[in-house]
Amino acid sequence: MAYDFVVVGAGISGAATAYQLRRGGAAKVLLLERGEAASGGTGKSAAIIRQSYSTPLLVRIARESIAMLGRMKDELGEDGGFVQAGYCFIFTGDMLEGARRNVAMQKQLGVVNEWCEGAGFPAHLPEINPDGIAAMVYEPHGGYADPIRATEAYLRAFRALGGEYRGRAPVRRLLRRGSRIAGVELDDGDVAAGTVVNAAGPWSKPLAESGGLAMPLRSVREQDTVWQVPGGRNVPRVSISNGVDAIYIRPLGGGRLVIGRGFPKEYTDVDPYNYKLAADAEFIADVQKRAEHRFPAFGSMRLIDAYAALYDVTPDWYPFVGPRSGLGGYADFCGGSGHGFKVAPAIARELAAWLLTGRAAEDFRQFSHDRIADRKLFVQSFGGNRG
Repeated sequence: MAYDFVVVGAGISGAATAYQLRRGGAAKVLLLERGEAASGGTGKSAAIIRQSYSTPLLVRIARESIAMLGRMKDELGEDGGFVQAGYCFIFTGDMLEGARRNVAMQKQLGVVNEWCEGAGFPAHLPEINPDGIAAMVYEPHGGYADPIRATEAYLRAFRALGGEYRGRAPVRRLLRRGSRIAGVELDDGDVAAGTVVNAAGPWSKPLAESGGLAMPLRSVREQDTVWQVPGGRNVPRVSISNGVDAIYIRPLGGGRLVIGRGFPKEYTDVDPYNYKLAADAEFIADVQKRAEHRFPAFGSMRLIDAYAALYDVTPDWYPFVGPRSGLGGYADFCGGSGHGFKVAPAIARELAAWLLTGRAAEDFRQFSHDRIADRKLFVQSFGGNRG
């Protein structure tokens, strides 16, 4: 059977793209997933929502994604668990120059944020230890979402529009005919496609390489922890990127928090088909020490869960999105590099429009894998997935 589009991977990127393609008028769209929807990196994402990026393109995309998350229930019939509780970024002295530049650029693009030299915002970050904090920025429109709910909302909306979804249907390889990708091979046979969208996350590299395509993508193991703070403590309700202690914090409600390590840190490359799913004891102890030092109210917090997932990381930590020059029937949507969830809704919409019309905004075209050959990589202010 032939399809206009075959989308590989039913994380947030693939599910949102399949929905946008069907919504945009594609007659036959097939979404394939090797396991269950959101069973890869999406389902274990901290799903922190922010606009604090250092390039105008990603700021624009993040702003549009926030707006889309805010109106998901109106558009899709169900929401993605978006809680607009706010977001704080905490800076060291070495980060000040870049932070000031970023905040000014973000404001010019319409981002609402508040700047504070030193350890401010006591209403949002109560009882914080001020040691080493040079400045903070607060975004009232940031927060966090539920990555599984959001993905499933897109998937159900896609199917309601007549799209076809197959779970537990691993793609074995891309089918290539000369300078064109013609479809995919499944266990039960070949599937022809006008265009294949590679949204397979950390598994995008072996899939691309099965069709003879270069894919400079790392699969790195990313650990997270979930903690319960004792009752009666003053706990932040905002999401936090803490550049001083290199940790991030996402509230879960009821005194529970997701806490992970942020950049800079050591990144360990792993086989996406075979890696350790449990968090390391040393990691858990390190995260606890860093968090309790910064927020004394976290003292004696109790570990609820600890696990590992994967980041699919590009050379410049920005995703590969869109067609490639000289190759027909194929598009990338991978390499989220740890911030894929929060920008996926808007990227999916613009990618679908590009594939359906052949037109895309000039800034959006910069996401193409072509930037590797053109040596036009994105440059960030702070490095890593800080963006």
